[in-house]
Amino acid sequence: MAFGLVAQQQGHYQVAGKLFETALEVVNHSAQAGSRNALWVVSTLASTYYWQGRWSESEELEEEVFEQRKRILGLEHPDTIQSAASLAATYRNQGRWGEYEKLFEEVFEQRGRIFGAEHPHTVLAAAGLASAYYSQGRWSESEKLLIEVLERRRRILGVEHPDTIDAAANLASTYRHQGRWAESEKLFVEILERRRCILGVEHPETIRAAASLASTYCFQGRWTESENLEVGILEQRRRILGLEHPDAIQAAANLAATYHNQERWSESEALFAEVLEQRRRILGVEHPYTIIASANLASSYYSQGRWAESERLEVKVLEQRRRILGPEHPHTICAVANLAATYRNQGRWNESERLLVEVLEQRRRILGAEHPDIIEAATNLAATYGAQGRWEEDADLLSSAVDLSLKVLGRQHPRTQRHIKSLIFVHEKLGRSKEAEETRGLLISDTSS
Repeated sequence: MAFGLVAQQQGHYQVAGKLFETALEVVNHSAQAGSRNALWVVSTLASTYYWQGRWSESEELEEEVFEQRKRILGLEHPDTIQSAASLAATYRNQGRWGEYEKLFEEVFEQRGRIFGAEHPHTVLAAAGLASAYYSQGRWSESEKLLIEVLERRRRILGVEHPDTIDAAANLASTYRHQGRWAESEKLFVEILERRRCILGVEHPETIRAAASLASTYCFQGRWTESENLEVGILEQRRRILGLEHPDAIQAAANLAATYHNQERWSESEALFAEVLEQRRRILGVEHPYTIIASANLASSYYSQGRWAESERLEVKVLEQRRRILGPEHPHTICAVANLAATYRNQGRWNESERLLVEVLEQRRRILGAEHPDIIEAATNLAATYGAQGRWEEDADLLSSAVDLSLKVLGRQHPRTQRHIKSLIFVHEKLGRSKEAEETRGLLISDTSS
């Protein structure tokens, strides 16, 4: 068992799994079968399966441990509560976020009442509940809990404790989804440096930190920096974890997204198609990660002008997200926006406009007036007005979008430059030479050709 624990701590999950399987077989054929020690071995093996991405196998073992601990130890024994938390984590990775949230709310309440608000187990439960909110796109609720978690861990455990670094990473991810990229990047740079020093460059948590930083670069339009990190991450994960580990598949999806943003369509499509096939086979067609993969492949088709193929996938994605996530989840709203853009390019103006008005209203209400997704929604609706020759409406909406893009994304962001070019075109269509020339002054010389 000791060798298995060391292997697990070092991120060698397959080695640890084999050692724990052997240990469980020995225990089950001994006088300790069914004892608390046996349950501990089962729980440890479940944890190893979890880190290998074998979530259904982990769930099966965690359920066994949870039921037996409830029976033997009682509902409020610390080991029983830990079993509930571990089982909830398997729900999260299978996209069963409602079940995950419900169970973690119980864990958080129990730990707070039994241990107190500042006990490490209670703080860990708060982090788990924040993750439940995060997974459902409830970023403000997630942020509020994560700031408390990070403050307590820094004070109680110190800045270099792995749990403190985890808390910083979770908060940085929440900032990223709120469009607060500078804050997100600052935290991720610190996290990556600490993990490299403490864990080494090939530990899974170090690689995960590099992936998070790469994603932040991607959101900022710094695609070369993102690609440089992502190519190395994909190689490491495939070599260390295996081709079909969820983290290796996610690395391929991230690199594909960067290729997509660089307009390297064939490379992007090949990776997106591979990711979708793997996720359908391993996770099932209705897992949220599979649905994301379908949406990404649809986006690849869209960018290549393959509207019918894009629409077919997008209609299915939207139906699944409305049913599984609800109409106001950020992923559902994104699916509406994508389908609307496809309708626009097929000349189906009324259908496109109706959906895009809905998207802009929802994003303003849910995300706030200055979130980057507001810019995307506004420019998409403006493009629909322009396609119908409604240039005045196009100009009004696009002007406000450019102002917001300059403020939120910055002048040098590729999307800001693209929106500026679109506004110049609209001003010229309206015969506004002076406004067109003033707007042209916002272009950066190496992108204005």
